Amino acid sequence: MNEAKIIKNKVDNLTERLIDFAIRIIKLVNTLPKTSISKHIGGQLIRSGTSPGANYEEACGAESRSDFTHKLSIVLKELKESRYWLRVIHRTGIVAPKRIEPLLQECEELCAIIAKSILTAKGKN
Repeated sequence: MNEAKIIKNKVDNLTERLIDFAIRIIKLVNTLPKTSISKHIGGQLIRSGTSPGANYEEACGAESRSDFTHKLSIVLKELKESRYWLRVIHRTGIVAPKRIEPLLQECEELCAIIAKSILTAKGKN
């Protein structure tokens, strides 16, 4: 397999993971209790949890390396915010831990992948 195909497969895989992450966030928020606190947390999590995929797509169409790293930085920022809200949900016990923990793990992995991609793009790997 040539290098271009390997890169495309990695991009496609990450795109799919970000889409799946967004879908899992949507499904989780949909199960939150209908309280004012849950609505607030849910709204914050919907915004931060669905934007990484869209921002990643923008990064893939970046016009320069600096534009690419800037857009990836936004992806990382949104993933970190999602991690925060997931941790709040986890600690409050609003949702069963078995429902939150796999999503938190995926968020951690996505953060690590994007952080490494930023360093690689900046030439600091």
